[in-house]
Amino acid sequence: MSKPRINTKDLVKKIEKITKERMTSDSVVDLHAFRDFKTKQNPKTILVIEDDETMRGALKRIFESDGMIVKTAADGTQLAMVLDDNPIDLIMLDVGLPWINGLELAKLLKEHEDLKHIPLVFVSGKTSEFDVKRGFEAGADDYIKKPFDIEKIKKTVHTLLKLNK
Repeated sequence: MSKPRINTKDLVKKIEKITKERMTSDSVVDLHAFRDFKTKQNPKTILVIEDDETMRGALKRIFESDGMIVKTAADGTQLAMVLDDNPIDLIMLDVGLPWINGLELAKLLKEHEDLKHIPLVFVSGKTSEFDVKRGFEAGADDYIKKPFDIEKIKKTVHTLLKLNK
């Protein structure tokens, strides 16, 4: 026999209310504390499609440290296993993927009725002007070249998430 599910919605609302009241009573609110509070209330979900395990793990840690939910796939074939009923707020995609490259995958994502509105960011070692142009033609909202600056990639993601509300 399974245990009955515990409903914590009321408790969570009370905790959030007290936290918000205390935060707003301070004459100066720490911006990081405020962002952290807002993120925990409504975490965004990022999908990272990257074949390099080290890079995939690094991107996952970067955005999880900001309170986001990060789903990962090594390539297009793993993508189907990661996609489910939970909404995705942003997709990060490498260009140099095996089997089906990131440009082809981006076009497929942008043609899909339920996914075409999701911001898409290429994170790639392919850095020529031609490569960047092809990325935007495939439907990218931004193109970040590897190696990237962590603060810049965070700023890009937060901006795209705000614009896509």
